[in-house]
Amino acid sequence: MKITYIVLAAGQGNNLKPLTLKYPKTSYLLNNGETVLQRTVKMIRKYDENAEIVVVVGHLFSTIKEELNSENVTFINNPFYQITNSIASLWFAKEYLERENVVIIHGDVVFSKEIFETIITQPTKYPFVLLDSSKTEAGYYNAVLNGENVLVMSKQLELCNARYACATKLDPVSSRLLKNEINEMILNNMYDLFYEDALVQMIMFYNFDLFSKDISKYKWSEVNSVDDLIVAKRIQDDD
Repeated sequence: MKITYIVLAAGQGNNLKPLTLKYPKTSYLLNNGETVLQRTVKMIRKYDENAEIVVVVGHLFSTIKEELNSENVTFINNPFYQITNSIASLWFAKEYLERENVVIIHGDVVFSKEIFETIITQPTKYPFVLLDSSKTEAGYYNAVLNGENVLVMSKQLELCNARYACATKLDPVSSRLLKNEINEMILNNMYDLFYEDALVQMIMFYNFDLFSKDISKYKWSEVNSVDDLIVAKRIQDDD
């Protein structure tokens, strides 16, 4: 079963300014000289040779295109990246939500090779998000669970079960439901939200079953601070 990977890499990296004024944060160099985004594409190709990879760009898009010019990826441009959030980036790539299996992954996250090998590149029969139950600090995009079912995800949660780990995997039915939801939200001017907020609305208003996979036993890091950059290098060293 073919999997389509939508990598969201349009953001400005505001949390890492001034480092991201001239370079996208996905262009941070790891220890072997490849960037965060190059590593993600390489890992997908390593464990899924039939992968269809779509990269949504915006901020400093020419830099990203140059990095990946030999990687056989499709680029989608979000021209409004300065005033929108990830829901708009995914909306521009919405035609790819018609595929059999879809993975949506943030371009600024570094996963261990085990996560790519055993979870990300494997087909699924149900929708799920990656969560880390070892990380429950308030202020992050966190989740409350009922067993393996996600009840809500938000940055406003004081009490939670796990941190969202920046990746969603969808089966054919759920990917089309998400496409319809983000389309409706964009038409209602909700373009400054996370695309994950559409999943939450689907849970709350349509009884959508969104499951979770706990990756707390594996290493991963969102590149959102200088400290995160160091952690990302250590993960890459373990490959």
